[in-house]
Amino acid sequence: MNLRTRLAIAGGSIVVAALVLVSVVLYPSVEHGLRGQIDSSLVTAAGQAPDVAKAIKEKFRGTSNEGAFPAVPLGIGSTQLQIVPDPVTAGPSAQFVDLTDRDVAVANGTAAAYFRNAVYNDVAYRIYTARFPGASGALVRTAIPQSDPAPTLRRLAWLLAASTVAAGLLAAVAARLAARRVLRPVRRLTETVELIRTTGDLAIPIPADGQDEIGRLGSAFAGMTAALDESVGAQRRLVADASHELRTPLTSLTVNLELLAEDLYDEQAPQLAAEALDQASGLRTLINDLVDLARYGQPAFHTEDVRLDLVAERVAARATRRAAQIEFELTCAPTLVHGDPDALERAVANLVDNAVKWSPSGGQVRISVKEGTLDVADTGPGIPDSDLEFVFDRFYRSPAARAHPGSGLGLAIVRQVAEAHGGTAEVVPRSSGALLRLKLPVSSRTCQPDLP
Repeated sequence: MNLRTRLAIAGGSIVVAALVLVSVVLYPSVEHGLRGQIDSSLVTAAGQAPDVAKAIKEKFRGTSNEGAFPAVPLGIGSTQLQIVPDPVTAGPSAQFVDLTDRDVAVANGTAAAYFRNAVYNDVAYRIYTARFPGASGALVRTAIPQSDPAPTLRRLAWLLAASTVAAGLLAAVAARLAARRVLRPVRRLTETVELIRTTGDLAIPIPADGQDEIGRLGSAFAGMTAALDESVGAQRRLVADASHELRTPLTSLTVNLELLAEDLYDEQAPQLAAEALDQASGLRTLINDLVDLARYGQPAFHTEDVRLDLVAERVAARATRRAAQIEFELTCAPTLVHGDPDALERAVANLVDNAVKWSPSGGQVRISVKEGTLDVADTGPGIPDSDLEFVFDRFYRSPAARAHPGSGLGLAIVRQVAEAHGGTAEVVPRSSGALLRLKLPVSSRTCQPDLP
């Protein structure tokens, strides 16, 4: 069952339920109103009893029946009126409904007038019993057959039932037609998503018209497919770039190993072995960088408050042991950030290694940390303006950088770590040397400097 049919059934069911509720309230109300009209007409007819009695006396004046009242009820329209002028006694009545003790009490004035239902000659009556005005012991009774309102109530019941069914069907048809129009954007969105799933083309535009919930859903799908397309494109570029970077050293390594295999006692064997080891080391570095690049692109599993200044000091200490020909200058203020300690240390180490690589022998690397910002400056040749926007791209190596060892992934890892921590990595233009900056959000906790 599709959504349009479900909406049609739901709309029809709601209308039917509402009309049934109205019918349940309306029918008893109408029935009570009709009963009230009957009771009111009975009371009115009883109030006309003196006039009826007077008219009877005038009719029989001068006859042998002068002063006598007929024992049988008189028909006034659909209303029966019976006058019992003599002192009333309880018992059976051959002319109408039997008299009761309560009727006697009403005639004597010791009980109030009342209504009751009774059957006479297989006809159900609604009877009103009251004291005849101005005559002690006399009684007046008016009655109407209870079947009188039945046709009206029966027609009302049929009308309510037919109206409920017709309105439910009409509401279901209207809801289905309305749902077809309202759900048209959903159908278009579904068809587009199915087309994307079939073709695999994430660049297919997704309809996102309007500001309602469906428009917002379309916008969300469009944003999702755009992000997915960018992610897939980045993965494809990474695979292409990685395969290109891996192919050259693997080819060279294979050639050197094949030459070694041909003659292990060749005088060039030590040189070939050294080159193979160097190429294997480069491959290991590249693979490690690829692994780190993939790992730092995922949410950190372990985060804590990290003293960025202490991280910079540790990295600088290691770099000093490896590059004794470079002078390191540190200006570090206590700075507390929140993040993955290993990822942050790798990012700082990559910045420092990049500065060492480009600094000449006897050059200087300056490291400063303050308020979540880490700057690493070198005294190398600097970065050409044409390369500034590509410095942090994966596998990007400028023409000058190809003469130096490296995979082209170090600074890409720096930017990825920065973005994963809500920060940025950027190049600060300067006249000489290069200045790379890592900016991270400062932790909300207060950083206490180390005690001497």
